[in-house]
Amino acid sequence: MSPLVLRQRCHTVVPGHRPHSAAEDFAAMAAWCEVNGVQHDQYGEGALVNSFERKIAELLGFEAGVFMVSGTMAQTIALRLACEERGSRLAAMHPSAHIVLHERSNYQLLDHFDTLPLGRPHRAWTVDDLKAWPEKLGAALYELPMREIGGVLPAWNDLKAIKEYCSTERIHLHLDGARLWEAATGYGRGLDEVCAGFDSAYVSFYKGIGGMGGAMLLGSADFIARASNWAKRLGGNVWQRSPYVVAAARQFDERLAAMPRYVERARQVARIVGEFPELTLNPSTPQCNLFHVHLKVSEQTATAARDRLAQDYGVWLFGAAQPGMLAESSYFEWYVGDNLLALSDGKLREILMMFVAELARG
Repeated sequence: MSPLVLRQRCHTVVPGHRPHSAAEDFAAMAAWCEVNGVQHDQYGEGALVNSFERKIAELLGFEAGVFMVSGTMAQTIALRLACEERGSRLAAMHPSAHIVLHERSNYQLLDHFDTLPLGRPHRAWTVDDLKAWPEKLGAALYELPMREIGGVLPAWNDLKAIKEYCSTERIHLHLDGARLWEAATGYGRGLDEVCAGFDSAYVSFYKGIGGMGGAMLLGSADFIARASNWAKRLGGNVWQRSPYVVAAARQFDERLAAMPRYVERARQVARIVGEFPELTLNPSTPQCNLFHVHLKVSEQTATAARDRLAQDYGVWLFGAAQPGMLAESSYFEWYVGDNLLALSDGKLREILMMFVAELARG
């Protein structure tokens, strides 16, 4: 049985937001459109799309924004333009960056730019890591938070130092803000304060916001105008963007308002997980509402225990186990959303006890 089917059969899903059926989502979108008098856009032009672009740009402190079908497209375009403008094909980023790990080398095979690694694989990178490259850099990318190493945020003063250095050295600083909403809450700072000093940013609308897909690229008005042209070149100028925008816009304010509760709940959950010596948190205290749980078993053993928990008890604990650094070790990610807000501490402890027992079965 596929993990998707197994998850859909569970009555309790621990991470993320409560899943909805397609019928529920489309009904809610239709009702919201009716109340707000929404009309479809045409190739991104229309009141709904354009007002949402202005809203996000103002919220983050940028001149302009353009809705795009994916973050992969948005970030490729941003770094290509940045490198062309600064006269260097080199874009520096952490080894765990989404562009490096999950985009099938599109930047390389499509000849957009060249990448250079920044920092150590399991730590947030600093301005000293940037200074270590003697070459002229066109761009640097910072992901907030750094998902692949546990939802880690750099220290605020370290981030300020990076912003100042990039400004002085004319390095285009781009923000991978797929989870910016979570990062700003983790810092306890406004979205515009976090974004200040970045030359461009990308945000996602289907992760923490819970939309059906889509992203936005933000920057100066001139930068966004050029990015829009590149979106057309790359096949991103879809006839109607309204379904994706409606899915995000109808719940955007509510999700944003809930972020402090998600982060606080993540820290409560971390204390409960810490009661189980078989489970190790990274970071030990979550810096936002995303963290990793490390296990002293292989990913195959962890996955088998997850599946038995789902089949026998109707509980879905995590999405995918990843191999750890050591042999016979693994980890999984938890995103704390509506599900863990609604799950009592007692029920969570009961679920973790069952999971630990399944791990012991091997």
